[in-house]
Amino acid sequence: MTKEELLARLNDIEWNDFEVKEASGGLPKSMWETVSAFSNTEGGWIILGVKEKKTADGSVYVVNGVSNPEQMEQDIITTLRSRTKFNAPVSCKAMRYKIDGKDILAFEIPLSPHRPVAIKSSGEVYIRTGSGDTLATDMEVDAIVRDASFGAKSEMKVPGSGFNDINLDSIASYRSYLRDFNRSLSFPTLNDEDFCRKMNIVLSSGKLSYGSLLMFGKRESVLGALPNFWIDYMEIPGDSYATASQRYTYRMPEQENIWESFQLIMHRLRNFVDAPYVEGPDIFGVEDNSQLFCLREGLVNFCAHSDYFASAHPTIRVFDDRIVMQNPGRFILDADEFRNRVLSMPRNPSIIRLFRHPKLSENAGYGIDKILGWEKLTGKTVTFESDMLISTVTYPLASTKDSRNDGENNGEKGKQSTRERLIALIKENPRITRASLSRQLGISSSNVQFHIERLKSEGIIQRVGSPRNGHWEFPSE
Repeated sequence: MTKEELLARLNDIEWNDFEVKEASGGLPKSMWETVSAFSNTEGGWIILGVKEKKTADGSVYVVNGVSNPEQMEQDIITTLRSRTKFNAPVSCKAMRYKIDGKDILAFEIPLSPHRPVAIKSSGEVYIRTGSGDTLATDMEVDAIVRDASFGAKSEMKVPGSGFNDINLDSIASYRSYLRDFNRSLSFPTLNDEDFCRKMNIVLSSGKLSYGSLLMFGKRESVLGALPNFWIDYMEIPGDSYATASQRYTYRMPEQENIWESFQLIMHRLRNFVDAPYVEGPDIFGVEDNSQLFCLREGLVNFCAHSDYFASAHPTIRVFDDRIVMQNPGRFILDADEFRNRVLSMPRNPSIIRLFRHPKLSENAGYGIDKILGWEKLTGKTVTFESDMLISTVTYPLASTKDSRNDGENNGEKGKQSTRERLIALIKENPRITRASLSRQLGISSSNVQFHIERLKSEGIIQRVGSPRNGHWEFPSE
């Protein structure tokens, strides 16, 4: 982090991966809690020599500096690399800055490969929630342990498994997709067992991986290995559980495996979105610019990134105004980064690979550009949320209520959208901060930033002056 980047952060809103500590009387005790939290969550920067003051418009940072920075830096590095403070050594990158003639220390703490990182004297494990450190619950510690084997757990062999655990109807359906969309991998001359070996569904040892079993296994075999397996899909007649006229109008029966669940869910989702007519038995295998195609990419990622070893299970809820896909397990990237990075890091690599063979998913990355195509088609923002235990993706719908009321939002006449309210707040106070916008709108800072970037790209607003002392203007007015 350069000095300019540090100053920009000090002049901006609070960050999940950025923590300041005054350290005027030596190292604060909370230093080690933050080290544990960053090591267990997504990493981050600890800044020493800066005092945080809370105001009505957010945090203000005052540079006080630290005394004897050389000794403090050496003491911290020595402590982190030893096992005296934590149950595992913690690596870090140390930086020193001079601001207004005062010494500032910064330490970058990466996500640890040895997590959970606990404070040795107490055994306490901390995680980062928002801009603070929180003592992890037992369930969160279990999730940290599973995340430490991210991308590997589902690739392990299932003890006692074999070809007899495969659902042959699922394989027949899958091979049909391959014949239609990737004929080179259909291997029509091979019988089912040889096909499964050729596609690595059955491993060279004759066993199945957890990913293969989840994708194509018989239900009794899947439940024998993973008793909590269940993809729960419900259609709810309302915009919430509280307002629904009945609990649900449709609930998907428990399916044999992921492949069977995927096909049935896609057929159901077709009823709620724009989906052009396609001849033939397959109605979602082709690529087009429809809302259904965007949801197909989202559903594949939903299936491939779930933590199937957690006690919770993946759920999809279709309300009148939105489709909510919720998975056990956190996003391995910060949700904000999905919009800016192409990175292929699936939780379950074999599952995403098996979807890619019949070209039902992107060949690289998260297919995020396809998912975000929803925004271009509907004009509504896809939201990503995640904590240590749960990750959620929400697709807003152009609901039937919206259409019937000709512009009314869910029957509430004159209700402003988030975008309209944000514009009104900026017009009322051109110097308003993102922290204040987040608080007044009741949305996350990342959502505020998304709306601001969209308004800037459309030429509706522009920033004049520095990040700290500047203001917003409306060029067209």
